[in-house]
Amino acid sequence: MARAFLVVMDSVGIGGAPDAGRYFNKDLPDLGANTVAHIAQACTEGRAEEGRSGPLRLPTLDALGLGAAVRLASNQPAPGLDAKPTGLWGAASEVSAGKDTPSGHWELAGLPVPWDWSYFPEDGAAFDKELVAHVAEAAVTTGILGNCHASGTTIIADLGAEHVKTGLPICYTSADSVFQIAAHEECFGLERLLKLCADVAPYLHARKVGRVIARPFVGTPEEGFSRTTNRRDFAIRPPAPILTDWVRASGGRVHGIGKIGDIFSMQGIDTLEKGSDAALMVHLSEAVQQAEEGSLTFANFVEFDSLYGHRRDISGYARALEWFDREIARVLDQLRDGDLMILTADHGNDPSWPGTDHTREQVPVLVAGAGTGTIGAVQFADVAASVAAHLDVPSQGPGRSFLP
Repeated sequence: MARAFLVVMDSVGIGGAPDAGRYFNKDLPDLGANTVAHIAQACTEGRAEEGRSGPLRLPTLDALGLGAAVRLASNQPAPGLDAKPTGLWGAASEVSAGKDTPSGHWELAGLPVPWDWSYFPEDGAAFDKELVAHVAEAAVTTGILGNCHASGTTIIADLGAEHVKTGLPICYTSADSVFQIAAHEECFGLERLLKLCADVAPYLHARKVGRVIARPFVGTPEEGFSRTTNRRDFAIRPPAPILTDWVRASGGRVHGIGKIGDIFSMQGIDTLEKGSDAALMVHLSEAVQQAEEGSLTFANFVEFDSLYGHRRDISGYARALEWFDREIARVLDQLRDGDLMILTADHGNDPSWPGTDHTREQVPVLVAGAGTGTIGAVQFADVAASVAAHLDVPSQGPGRSFLP
């Protein structure tokens, strides 16, 4: 029997989404955003020298077809990424509305989102009085702080001291369909924060808000505040079977790594490993060594997005890509005959683009274990169909396998 490994490089977009002009950051359409190409360009021009230097070096990903995928998606070169691909490669576009994590992952798992997500207004108060009252009642507080669109790191810097003093949770949102609650792990309590998010999630899910996200932090007003790795997402459950369900229904085991458990509310997932991206790479390596025949390992590496994309840190994003390239090379070397590994992404987050939100882009599809060549332009859902075909599992989604 075969094994499959589906690895999502969160936000590593390659430009060229056909409908990017309909999506905006700071009133500028995403048309022209290109996460990988613009990082590569900045590196070549000496604009990404913090903690690294020189052109972007991604020999492993480029050999699999990353540079070729950039050119296919956007007709734009990524300086330094010009290797002749030795893997199977292509570029995928999304049909679901939005440029968020659940939409991208659901569709990669074979289920385009069957509705429009709800979003919060950018001008004035983001949340209506009924929602504020519901959250305050669940928190057993007199109100909330924030009630706006904000960067997570900025809002805890601005409101952290007031939160510690008053005990009121900090509630904010972004361009995604999310309701985020930040609270101090010690002063407010981590378990209390997680319970609050779990309690208000059904109310927000009924409004088609995709995720309630717990954003715990630590620190003091004097020394400053920092977020911890104890984030947790409370997401709407997919309304139909997805790739993880297909595999389990056929008798295969499914192993989640990273945010996968939160994104899919553990639907169809047998085991879950969490941690920093460095820890997740260790877990992925262990899965390649130990996963059962017929199994699917589904991983998400989030720090490209959370630490560097949203913060518009080009140097940091370049460092993360180069680290991933080195580490994934070791993992790829451990694959067995008959294994399939697909490296892809869920959306873009161009750190050179205005604003702090995701960018609507195509994503690379880089395939190890299925020969060499191009699959051309495909859809996100084709990834799920291809994994299903490799595992000899019936596909229940709209995608079509691109495997030879």
